[in-house]
Amino acid sequence: MPSVDNYAKKNGAGLSRVAATAASTHSRILVLCVDRDDDIGSKGGMETPVVGRDPCINAGVRLAIEDPEDPDANAIFAAIKTYEELISKGYSSQVALVAGKFNRGIEADEKIGLEIQNVLGEYRADAAVIVSDGEDDETVVPVIQTMVPVISIQRIIIKHSRSVEYSYAVLGRYVKMLAYDPRYSKFFLGVPGALLVATSLASFFGLTKEALALVFSILGVAFIIRAFDIDKALSSLGRPTPTGFIRIFSAFAGILIIVVSIVNGLSSIPNEAIVPNMGALHVISNRIIVGSFVHGTITLLWIGIATILAGSLLSNWFKGSILTMSDILRLVVLALLYIPILQFTSVLTERTNPFSLISSLLIGLAITLVAATFLFQYFRNRKGGEDLKH
Repeated sequence: MPSVDNYAKKNGAGLSRVAATAASTHSRILVLCVDRDDDIGSKGGMETPVVGRDPCINAGVRLAIEDPEDPDANAIFAAIKTYEELISKGYSSQVALVAGKFNRGIEADEKIGLEIQNVLGEYRADAAVIVSDGEDDETVVPVIQTMVPVISIQRIIIKHSRSVEYSYAVLGRYVKMLAYDPRYSKFFLGVPGALLVATSLASFFGLTKEALALVFSILGVAFIIRAFDIDKALSSLGRPTPTGFIRIFSAFAGILIIVVSIVNGLSSIPNEAIVPNMGALHVISNRIIVGSFVHGTITLLWIGIATILAGSLLSNWFKGSILTMSDILRLVVLALLYIPILQFTSVLTERTNPFSLISSLLIGLAITLVAATFLFQYFRNRKGGEDLKH
């Protein structure tokens, strides 16, 4: 049997009390069960939204048969129970099940929003009760609140036996999920597997000293891929949208320009400044080398970064996203930093007065504050006075 964590009253408020309280102030209440990762579709094979008591019961039974351990089935039955209690009090109510997509994210939340609009088109509710099996499903609450007031959020927590045998069973289920769920297995199994293969090959070819560097390189690449969602970006190449094409092109173009800028910076270093057997510390501390490299790199480097940011700006602008404001500010800051960095190179190579650098930074800061204030007011007025969320 599921237990309910009700945000309206965490310590002891049951479903019946929630139903009574909700119904006392609202006449038409929609009981909404949210399945953000679409277990009902991927496992149960059912299309959402599912509206009505009997269709929701069929959906819960179907999911429970396909995966008896899935907590979403319990969430569906909990939503039906809340719906029946509201009906027993004599109030108008409806129960519905909505789902996102397997990979969650923005596409899943957008799908949930569209399905809720369809449900509200059939049943004009003036309040909603959200039932879910965890915090991940509850991340869509702000989306729901834009369409109908949310008066209660109920989290369904499955009660497990405290015996050792059942604890091992639960642990085994999570180990199985790490092994067979592609969302987790590629990192929990793929990265350690790559490390083992690389270490074994290095030892076989007598490259024991290089094995540690190889291991750290593989870990570094894996961390970068996961941190910047590169794996998701690559997986979306097979179904790119127009905005996706813009991002892909601008990213590749920007990276190529940045690589060229580094080569140009290296070629800008005077030959007489390079001494044979010069250590890395001496290279970093040499004013001529650092100043010449930065001066030769800065223009193309800034163009490459601006190309990437411009691609992001165009993509978000075509989608009408509020992130357009952040992209504009990034470009403004990038432009304002160009002159101070040129002055920094002059300070290193020509020993010019550093006060001009400080004044440029202060002017850039003032312009950034003005631009940020203007953009904030512009986008807030464009959104009808709503608060902007970053």
